[in-house]
Amino acid sequence: VGGLWGALATGLFASAGATGLFFGNPRQLWVQLVAALSAMAYSAIATSAILLALKHTVGLRVTEEEELQGLDLSLHDETGY
Repeated sequence: VGGLWGALATGLFASAGATGLFFGNPRQLWVQLVAALSAMAYSAIATSAILLALKHTVGLRVTEEEELQGLDLSLHDETGY
């Protein structure tokens, strides 16, 4: 959220070089918005691809038996508490 605000705030408040919306350049806000949306779309697609690959290889969950047993015991052979 902070990075998104920073990207959009540049389009609003930039005062030198590529001036922002408040300094007479509404195009800069549009450029920043498109860039932010592109980054979010890329991240969503890349994350989905990674999750899909993991789901079909090693899986995303442990077995129900391991859940009931507790992950400390099933993964590390020791009790957690």
